[in-house]
Formats: sequence, structure tokens, C-alpha cells
Amino acid sequence: MPSLSELVRSHTDLDAEDVAWLQLIQADWQIVADLSFADLVLWLPDREGRGFWAGAQMRPTTGPTAYVDDVVGTFVPTGRRPMLDAAYGQGRLVREGDPEWRDHVPVRVETIPVRRAGRVIAVIGRHTNLLGVRTPSRLELSYLQTAADLTQMIAAGSFPAPGQRGDHADSPRVGDGFVRTDAGGRVSYASPNALSLFRRLGLSGDLEGLDLAAVTRELVPARRRPDEETVSAVLGGRVHRDTELGTDDVALIVRSIPLRPQGEPIGALVLVRDVTDLRRRDRELVTKDATIREIHHRVKNNLQTVAALLRLQARRIGTPEARAALEEAVRRVGSIAIVHETLSTAADEQVAFDEIADRLGRMVTEVSAAGDRVRVLRTGSFGILPSEAATALAMVLTEVLQNAVEHGYEEDQPGRIEVDVTKGGGRLEVVVQDDGRGLPAGFDLDASTNLGLSIVRTLVESELAGRLRLTASPSGGTRVEVDVPRP
Repeated sequence: MPSLSELVRSHTDLDAEDVAWLQLIQADWQIVADLSFADLVLWLPDREGRGFWAGAQMRPTTGPTAYVDDVVGTFVPTGRRPMLDAAYGQGRLVREGDPEWRDHVPVRVETIPVRRAGRVIAVIGRHTNLLGVRTPSRLELSYLQTAADLTQMIAAGSFPAPGQRGDHADSPRVGDGFVRTDAGGRVSYASPNALSLFRRLGLSGDLEGLDLAAVTRELVPARRRPDEETVSAVLGGRVHRDTELGTDDVALIVRSIPLRPQGEPIGALVLVRDVTDLRRRDRELVTKDATIREIHHRVKNNLQTVAALLRLQARRIGTPEARAALEEAVRRVGSIAIVHETLSTAADEQVAFDEIADRLGRMVTEVSAAGDRVRVLRTGSFGILPSEAATALAMVLTEVLQNAVEHGYEEDQPGRIEVDVTKGGGRLEVVVQDDGRGLPAGFDLDASTNLGLSIVRTLVESELAGRLRLTASPSGGTRVEVDVPRP
């Protein structure tokens, strides 16, 4: 199914600002569909004037649908739907005409011009399944009247409000809680769901006839509500926006849509949603994330303590081989500590590995006898990696770089180690290439007893499910290839 932007680009002359306006309508038209108990179809004018393309579609959650099948992408030539032609050409709401029969269902069709900056840019078709129509209750009458006000505002170009969107995850919907206020901010009707939410705040009676902003001030402590101007503006129906308020036990999101069908304010549609459970889960996630970051911080501190103890022990040992083994252990512990240090500041269990790789390159050269005469340079980006892969890859990179620095160069020989990273085809390939003395004659990775290479091979093949290859570089030196699935 093509998107609205694709259809606009392929078939219409609408500009970017027109598309942005239509996307604002899309963000809020679930409200219009639910209040209307009707399907909505957005019709886009063909650039050659041949007819209209169905650019978007919305079904109601409050009543039966009139369209079982999707219509987005279909074309209606001029003359086949006179009501579309009239709404677009004359810029007016068109309601006359007999019901259409669609799949043995009578459907009432209305067309609403979409106006922006004084011109009609599209048409919304409103399609009501008449089999679901019954004697309306007061709730349904309030819904329908509010839908009529909103459609007049769409036709006049005063709805939606620029910059205000109702499609974020916790935005209130019509069924969550519906309140209609008059021009003075007093409640003319509140749905049972809305009334229940205010009773959870502590309301003892009915809302009808009460000043919604004043009632809210009485029920919600000052520390749990926005500033007084926001309360008056939103709950008084003067601005198109939302706000959050509540008590220690209840959290509500309140959204206000001022109603101006003829240009002058007549009241507002106020939608209310209980987000108490959402906020509780948010707090739990924040607490969990903070706990995880604190754990990583403590693990990093403990690893650094272990590395410091190993370093002290190495200084007291006279045997060169034992001292070298302890120094290698210090570097391995340090590489893991760097990963945990990065995770302690991350928002989740994901790390930007480029910084870790660069720090490992500096650490390996700084603590070795090579010092500044061997440089490690990186090209390409590792990107974001999960913590498990980052820890294993950090160990691999440390061992490979350490081998290159310690065994690849003669004493006092300057050197350059390049770490080249490429991503593609769902894989991550890391090539570490030095310009040193190269591999010893007859080198065989399978027969090697080097502890560092054994660690690298185990991590690459077992932990990262990848492949390891060591070869002589065409330009001299050693080339190590690590090819793993991209996490």
C-alpha cells in the first residue's frame, strides 16, 4: 500500500507545506472518525485534473466500518463521484444525496473540503454505515455535534492547529474520556469514562455545569499540576494543547481542542486519559536503568582494583615471564573495564564502540615498551553494539593489537597499525593490519599455542559466531581479519 507522501509525489502538485498540513490532519483524524462513527478517506486531486486519488484511510473504533477493504491508492475519475467534485470545486461541505449501497450495506456519504491558506488542497470523504445507526443517546449526540464542529473547522482551514499532534503514544482518545465545555469553560457534557476519571481524583458529584479548570484546581494539589496559566488555558479550552496532572495515586493526560466552527469560540473538546499505569512503568524502567548503570559502574571499579593489584604483584616478581603474564592479564582486565565504564553512562545496554576501540588502541601502546613509536589508526565505524558483543570484541581487539605491538616490530622500530572497519550484508568485518616483521615462517593458526591467539579464536568463533583469519600482508606485516554477524 503506497504512503501519503508517495501518492502526493506521484500524482499531485501539492507542495511540502500542503503535505505537512495533511499529515497534521492524519495525526488527529482518529478523533474525527470516532466522533463521527464513520470511516474517513482522504482524496487527493490529480495533477492533470482527471479526478482524485485515495491518499489515506481511517476506520472508527466507536462504530461499524463502511469499508471492509482498503481503498488507499485507488483512483476516482471526475464525474463518477459528484460530491467529491462539488466539495473540491466549490469549497463547501456536501451532504445531499441518497445513501450508497456497498456490499449490501447502506452508507451515507459526506464530503469535506480540506482548506489551507485560503485554498482547497484535498477532500475528506466521511462514510457512515447506516446499519449501525440507532436512536442516539446523549453521548452520541455530543459526539456528533463535536464532529460537525471539527469538520466545519477543517473546511474553514482552522483545524488542525499547526505544531500540535495527537498521534503520540499516550495521547488521549475519544473513548478514554470525553468532555464538552461551553465558551465559558463550564462542562456541558462529560462521558461516563471522563466522569469516572475525575471521581478517581476525588470528585464526589457530577461534572456538568461546573467550571472544569476550577474543579481541577480543587482536586489536584499544586505540586502535581502545571502552572495556573496552563491550567486555565487548557482546561478552559482556550488553547490547542495537552498537559499532565494528577494526585499521588492518579496521573491524567488532558488534551484540549478549542471549537470555532464559525470563527468565534463556542467551547472546547477536552479528552482525558488515565496514564497512572504508564507512569508507574516509566518510573520502574528509570529505576531499573539507573540500577543497571550503577552495577556497570561498580563492576568497572572492581575490575580497575583487580588490575591495580595485578600490576603491584607484577612489580614484585623477578621472573620476566611471570611479570609479562601478569601485565597481559592487567591489559585484558582493563579492556573489559573500559566497556563497563562506557555502559555505566549509556541509556541502555548498547554502546558506541568507536570510542572504546580508540581507547583500547591508546591503552595498548601506552603501557607497552613501544610507547609513541607505534601508532594505531582506525578507519570506518563499528556503530552501536550490544553489551555482550562489545565485551567480546573489546577483548579480541586488545589481544590482536597487543600481539602486533609486542611481536610485530624490532626494538626502536616505528610502526603503524591500521584498524579498518566495514559493515554490509548484515556482517561486521574488522581488519587489523600492521607494517611490522610479519608472521613467523611456517605459522599455522590451528597449531599455535599462543594464549592471546587462543583467546581471540575462542571469542570470535564461540562468542561472536564469526570467522578469524591471519595472513601475511601484501605490503609486509601481518593482516588479521575478524568477520562476525552484525549484532
